[in-house]
Amino acid sequence: MDGLLKITQDKKRLLQEESRKTSKWSYRSSNLTCGSVEKKFIDKNIKMENKDFQASELGTKEFWENTYKQEFTNFEDNGETGDVWFGKKCQQNIIEWIKTCKEIKHTDAIVDLGTGNGFFLITLAEQGFSCLTGLDYSENAVNFAKAVAKNKNINHITFEVADLLEKDCNAISLQKKYQVCHDKGTFDAISLMPGQFEHFKNAYVAAVGQILVDSGIFIITSCNWTEKQLLEHFKGDFHLKEVIPSPSFQFGGLSGSKYTTLVLIK
Repeated sequence: MDGLLKITQDKKRLLQEESRKTSKWSYRSSNLTCGSVEKKFIDKNIKMENKDFQASELGTKEFWENTYKQEFTNFEDNGETGDVWFGKKCQQNIIEWIKTCKEIKHTDAIVDLGTGNGFFLITLAEQGFSCLTGLDYSENAVNFAKAVAKNKNINHITFEVADLLEKDCNAISLQKKYQVCHDKGTFDAISLMPGQFEHFKNAYVAAVGQILVDSGIFIITSCNWTEKQLLEHFKGDFHLKEVIPSPSFQFGGLSGSKYTTLVLIK
């Protein structure tokens, strides 16, 4: 248990540091599980191509390999399955939306981009969804997710190592088409990668568009980008269907949300 607490505390410490770097409007609440807060009050004239936060180790593969290696060890030692990113309420809201969406059937192909511990898909499997795929560029994350699913006697989820930004990635799962793509924090991590963000963003948008069927559904949750910014990033390829509500807060006389969850249509 001590190991799990340490890695969780270390992750939160790093995320807190990133939050403080984002902008003068950043705010951190003790119950947040992600770094910078969505800034609903950002100036309407902000240039979308410019990030208001810096690259960090949270945008590196090495960080996530080490993180999931430790969490896998903790799971093997004491059965702990790790964090639910953005909190359980966020995940619950997304799953409830999927369950009630008339356009989504339980047999539709759903892919989780940056699956981590696989808990999002495991929860969907427990709700009766049968065609599920989890992708992550961290091999340790994929091994961890497989172990957690096996422990819960769930054997119909496909987990595969795949890098969405790798041009020649030959992962079998990237050759398929999906009715639903889900991203909870992966685009945020890409935003923190060292290097040219526009290049990474364009590669990501193209990859999502490639694996999603026409009129397919893309659900994205971010704590680094506002609704307006996300729509700017994905304009031309996707349009807004719906905003899934998220918790709000008051800070300095201004209102904001802890994160943004958008439902986009290709």
